[in-house]
Amino acid sequence: MFIRTILAAVVSAAALLAMTGCAVTRDQQTVGAYIDDTTITTQIKSRFFEDKAVAGTAISVETLNGTVLLSGFAKNAAEKSTAESIARKVNGVKSVRNEIIVQP
Repeated sequence: MFIRTILAAVVSAAALLAMTGCAVTRDQQTVGAYIDDTTITTQIKSRFFEDKAVAGTAISVETLNGTVLLSGFAKNAAEKSTAESIARKVNGVKSVRNEIIVQP
C-alpha cells in the first residue's frame, strides 16, 4: 500500500512538471510567458494607483508577449502620456500600444 502511494506521488509530480512546459490557450503562449505578462500587467496597474496623475480605475491594461495595450479614458493628454511612460518603465515591457481616449 505504501509503495502505491509513493508511486502515485511520483507519477503526479512527473505529470505536473511536464505540464509546466505546455502551452496555454492565449495564442499558444507558454505558462512562463503568461505569468510574465500577468506580472507586467499587475505592476503597471499598481504604479497607476501609486501615481496621483493617473486614474488607475479609468485605464485598462492588457499584456500579451510583453506588448502592453492601454485603453480607457484620460482627463487630459498629460494623463495619457504619463500612463504610457509608466508602462514603458516596467521591466519586461517590449512595446506599448496607447489607445487611451482623452475625454473632452
